[in-house]
Formats: sequence, structure tokens, C-alpha cells
Amino acid sequence: MITFDAKADLLLHLQDARDAMVWKLDGLTEYDVRRPLTPTGTNLLGLVKHLTGAEAAYFGTTFGRPFDGPALWFGGDAEPNADLWATADESRERILDGYRAAWRHADATIGALELDAVGRIPWGDRPEQTLHRVLVHMIGETHRHVGHADIVRELVDGATGQRPDGANMAEGDAAWWAGYRAKLERVAEEARAASGEGR
Repeated sequence: MITFDAKADLLLHLQDARDAMVWKLDGLTEYDVRRPLTPTGTNLLGLVKHLTGAEAAYFGTTFGRPFDGPALWFGGDAEPNADLWATADESRERILDGYRAAWRHADATIGALELDAVGRIPWGDRPEQTLHRVLVHMIGETHRHVGHADIVRELVDGATGQRPDGANMAEGDAAWWAGYRAKLERVAEEARAASGEGR
């Protein structure tokens, strides 16, 4: 008979996303973990800061278990998007240590409460949520931001995949990927031409 532990399953998926997020910074320079690679400034270290604040708020404040860690870069008088970038004097180590501290705090909250425990989110239009819903939300949010990190990291140095070995990507060397990308560009051009769209 197959048995399952819903809380353990949820935590497994959350931790998988956390680990992938941290890996996306491995081996990069201070410049590369901070550099904005989208028009809205998406950068790797900023994603980690954002997720730190999200875990601290959702698993701390929401359940009356305040996070006793580094300042969380949002709310009050913080400048807009302060949780989405790192200043030159905020070390990568400090931010990563803060993220891991937020994990430990979140895991303690998750371990202490039942999945049907109700917390109060002090923002938004649905303030009362169960731990189960908060966990599902945080898994989704973390994986979403890992997807952002996937793209940013590939733009920085070409590294891809959810893990260092890149095992969840199609096999192919640089020439194969260049050919694949060229094929997709041709298909896009053919679709544009067939639709009558201009350039």
C-alpha cells in the first residue's frame, strides 16, 4: 500500500525550488549576481532577497511567529522594489544566509502547525489562509522565480537546468543548440509571414 505525508511532500517541493534558486548563483561574480538582465531589472540576488522576505512574511507574520532575522527590505519607508536588488555593500553571503535562516524559520512553523491551521495575511484581499494554502502558494512563487532565475542565469553564462548537472535539459552541444535556436527562428518567421504580420 502506498502511504503519503502531505506536509512532507509539500516541503520536499518547496526545498527543491529553494535549492535550485541558490544554485543559480553558484560560480558567478558579484557583478553577475546583481546585474539586471530584463527591462524591469530582474537579477539573481534580488530574486533571493525577494523570496527571503516572502518566506519570512508568509510563514512568520501570517502565523504570529515573527522572523528574527535580517531586515526584510520591504514595507514602511522602504523604497519601491528594495527587496528585488542588492546594494553593493550587501554581501551575497549575508543574503544567502538570511534566505537559509528564513527557510529554517518557515520549516519550524510548518513543523509546529497542522496544515489546516489558519493564519492572517496582513495584505491583500484574502487575509485568512490555511497553512496548506500558504505552502502551496510559496511553492508556486518560489518555482516561478526559479524560472526567472533560469533565464537570467542562461543569459549570464549559458548555464541551464534545475541542478548543476543540467540533467533536465535535452542533450546537445553548443552547435546543436545553435541549430535548434535557428530552426525556431525560421519557424517564427514562417508563422509571421503566413499571418500577414509586418516586421
